[in-house]
Amino acid sequence: MLAEQKTVQSLNDEDLCSFIIDIFARLVVHHGLWFAESIHQFGMEKALENLFAVHEKSLPIQIKRLAGVLGFEHREAIPSALARLDRQKKLDLAQAVAINWLANDGIWFQAAEFSQGMFDAKRANDTCWTRFSPMEAHSIRRLLNLGHNPGLEGLKKALNFRLYALINTQSIVDEGQNSFVFYMNECRVQAARKRKGLDDYPCKSGGMAEYPSFARAIDPRIETKCVGCPPDAHPQDWFCAWRFTIRETATP
Repeated sequence: MLAEQKTVQSLNDEDLCSFIIDIFARLVVHHGLWFAESIHQFGMEKALENLFAVHEKSLPIQIKRLAGVLGFEHREAIPSALARLDRQKKLDLAQAVAINWLANDGIWFQAAEFSQGMFDAKRANDTCWTRFSPMEAHSIRRLLNLGHNPGLEGLKKALNFRLYALINTQSIVDEGQNSFVFYMNECRVQAARKRKGLDDYPCKSGGMAEYPSFARAIDPRIETKCVGCPPDAHPQDWFCAWRFTIRETATP
């Protein structure tokens, strides 16, 4: 006799809730897979163009459909419940989501490390940064209407809107018209290790994938140099530092 087949309709309420959350996870993964394969097939620039075109078209459709089922009000792609939150609650929510992003990143790294070893985990991590950083840069460029080639001033503005800016403490020191140094003064990951009596996590390879690709996506004329990043020695007032320089354009 064939075993009775279980269907979604036969799930109890608790399992049905878990199933719905799992559907959201599948949606996120499928979205990410489309982006990753678009990079592979079409290159980063075209993939980013497609990504934001999809975002603009898909998000309002998804919000409208969820609103129809759940009965919440919305204006275009923004639920009214979010819009009505007071300013501090919105800021707290933004930080909570950013911390979740960082926690998820760490859990992915640990999963790769435990299954494949540290070398392969760091290799996967560095590759992810070469893709995430340009995406984040392009997202911020659109949010702030920075346009193309906004220079070092544009990069300064963009650095304040990275997810890290909601989590860590950072600062900028100008070195003249064509250069500035960005300092990560307090790093949530490194500070946690410090509290546990652990050495700094050697994140320089990830930083070398992350910061240059972010800066180039803001303005391809910008060059990035690592001043110091673990395992490099560093002073007490920062964990890593990066110098951004823009090539001078020839005068007509």
